[in-house]
Amino acid sequence: MTATKFSCGFAIIIGPPNAGKSTLLNELLDYKLSIVTPKPQTTRKKITGIYHNDKCQIIFLDTPGIMKPQQKLHESMLGIIRETLKDADIVIALLPYSGKKEFFDREFAEELFSSWLKPAGKKIIAVLNKSDLVTEERQREAEEFVRKTWNPAAVLSVSALKGSNLPILIETIQPYLPLNYPLYPEDTLSTAPERFFVSEIIREKIFLLYGREVPYSTEVVIDEFREQHEDDPKRKDLIRCSVIVERETQKQILIGSKGAALKKLGQTARKDIEELLGRPVFLELFIKVRPDWRKNQNYLKSYGY
Repeated sequence: MTATKFSCGFAIIIGPPNAGKSTLLNELLDYKLSIVTPKPQTTRKKITGIYHNDKCQIIFLDTPGIMKPQQKLHESMLGIIRETLKDADIVIALLPYSGKKEFFDREFAEELFSSWLKPAGKKIIAVLNKSDLVTEERQREAEEFVRKTWNPAAVLSVSALKGSNLPILIETIQPYLPLNYPLYPEDTLSTAPERFFVSEIIREKIFLLYGREVPYSTEVVIDEFREQHEDDPKRKDLIRCSVIVERETQKQILIGSKGAALKKLGQTARKDIEELLGRPVFLELFIKVRPDWRKNQNYLKSYGY
């Protein structure tokens, strides 16, 4: 009996905002690694998630949504996508079904395949997400259209939200992974440090708890991450964070009347942080105003963009 060939490599997930990239990554890993909100452009940085099974190890790279840049922050986010593309062995081009007359946003798809993916010279798996919005016949028509128009290595429809066809996606990715040995231990879920995920949890809560403008003007910086619970179980880990905003009015919104909004933010974030870390934490949030930080190259660099 011949042993099944093992394969390993990097798969980048790329697409427009709100295509379901983070939902797809979380569902594939069966773990909430990427933050997910109903608002577009929630993901700002590359997030690495590592999938394991007996036949393969796939290092998934979740990226920000491709959009027309309106400020330096967006330009930095697009730069992250370009750099991440260089590392990919296979590209998952994620296009969400519209549920309308057109299969999906064809203008965006043309830009994605022509301007982004063709110059990169990578093998592409076109994944049509949100298949739960359309009939099976519609899916077949859309898949055939993508094959004829852009000729990717493979095309399939999935629903990240419902988890449908994801095992087939894994099988489709596997032949394009170049290594025959794993790069990471089986219990490794991501290469990012805990403090990165702590800041992402706080950002997610800001997106969920506050109105339209404030979340996009906000950045979270971990100032101190002191692990002290393991040495002394009576003490909680100490996490101090700066929540950066652009204007004084945004600071007041984040704080709320008599500090009520900030207290709620801290409570909801702390609950998820403790679940992530598996230990109690003392979370302190400080709101700081940095005018137009999204347009300032020095600020962006210091925040990791």
